[in-house]
Amino acid sequence: MTKRRHHDMGGLDAGPVEITDHDHAPWEKQVNAMLRLLADPKRRVMTVDELRRGIEDLGPGAYDEQSYYERWISSIGNILLEKGVIEVDELGRKMGEIEARMRAAQAEAGKAAQ
Repeated sequence: MTKRRHHDMGGLDAGPVEITDHDHAPWEKQVNAMLRLLADPKRRVMTVDELRRGIEDLGPGAYDEQSYYERWISSIGNILLEKGVIEVDELGRKMGEIEARMRAAQAEAGKAAQ
């Protein structure tokens, strides 16, 4: 018998499932668009099956702590690294740039609020 993986909740009590629609944050829309571009028939950089495998491969801590689209972007990043589409240092630099922009925007918002 195979051991159940952490993400496999089939048959377990997980509480109610929220089925209402919600507005997506801009970054969630960007993650969705990114996957559609990477998986489209023209590019075929990755597949939805690979996305799912990448999500299922997240450790229990990451899987439980991340939101739906955070799991997607983690999987996309890992698959792109795995395939050599991007390099670790390239991803790290880009993440640093984004973090710096976010800090600058927050600082600017703080000044405007004063």
